[in-house]
Amino acid sequence: MAARPSPAASEPGFRGPIVYKLVGITYRQLDYWARTGLVTPSVRAADGSGTQRLYSFTDVVELRIIKRLLDAGVSLRQIREAIGYLRKESGGKPLSDVTLMSDGNRIYACHSNEEVVDVLSHGQAVFGIAVGRVWADTEGDLAHLPGDQPAGAVEADQGAGAEAAVAKAVAEGAVAEGAVAEAAGGAPPRAAPQGTQG
Repeated sequence: MAARPSPAASEPGFRGPIVYKLVGITYRQLDYWARTGLVTPSVRAADGSGTQRLYSFTDVVELRIIKRLLDAGVSLRQIREAIGYLRKESGGKPLSDVTLMSDGNRIYACHSNEEVVDVLSHGQAVFGIAVGRVWADTEGDLAHLPGDQPAGAVEADQGAGAEAAVAKAVAEGAVAEGAVAEAAGGAPPRAAPQGTQG
C-alpha cells in the first residue's frame, strides 16, 4: 500500500478513544486496522505499554472514508485497494476535491465532472458525462444561433433568393428566357409549335 506523507511536526495527534468514537467504529476495529497496516497512526505509533497511538487529521479522514465504504457494503479487501489508490494519487497533498462513489461492488473516484476513475481496475478511466455541463453548453451554443423564424419569413427569404438568382443570371449575360426562368426556379417556356404563326 502506498505510503502516506508524514504529518507536520506541529500537527496535533488524536488519541484512539476519541478517534474510534468520532469515526463510529469499535476500538477492536481501530486496533485491527492499525495492526494490519490499513490505517496506522502517523503522529505516534504505540511503543509498548503506557504509550498511546496518536492519529493525524488525515488518518481520521481516511478512517471515516473506510467506515462509509464499509457501510456501503464494500469489502475490506477492496477498501484497502481504494485507500492505496488515494494515497498514491494524492502525492502528499489533500484529496479534498475527490468524490468517491460506490455501488457496493466497484469504487469510483470522481476528480471532476468529466473524469471518473475505476479505483479497483488499476485507475482505469471511466467515460463520464456531466449532464449539467452539456445542458449549459447547449444553452450557450443555441443562444448564438439565429432564432426560429415563422414559415412566412422563410418563404420570403426563399423568394428573395430566387430574385437574386435571376439578377445574377441576367448580369452574367444569360439572357435567354429559359436560363432566366430556370434561375428563378421555374420551367423554361415551351417553344411555339411549328406551323403556327401568331
